[in-house]
Amino acid sequence: VQLQASGGGLVQAGGSLRLSCAASGRTLSTTGMGWFRQAPGNEREFVAAISGGPIFEIYGDSVKGRFTMSRDNAKNTVYLQMNSLKPEDTAVYYCAARKGYSARSAASEYDYWGQGTLVTVSS
Repeated sequence: VQLQASGGGLVQAGGSLRLSCAASGRTLSTTGMGWFRQAPGNEREFVAAISGGPIFEIYGDSVKGRFTMSRDNAKNTVYLQMNSLKPEDTAVYYCAARKGYSARSAASEYDYWGQGTLVTVSS
């Protein structure tokens, strides 16, 4: 399974970005997917997750109401729409896939990881 994350970049506070994670080797419609982030000196933090099958989403407290995760089965891709970005959202964002279909918030529950994409939010 290979995951390719993209869409990161530099944005001003209050702006928006959409991250993409394209998968190969696994059908995302039956796979639990997650986004995590890691800022320098910090531990990896849960951002969002979406289940396979009937969609169920969960979000980290710091992004609730601002970020939305979605899935396009036809493109085998998941997205993270990030709105109202804050400087504290600056981090490398990673997408991850589980062997199971449920959405989970623990990084240890994920079996496959993408390479990460850097998001920088300026004040």
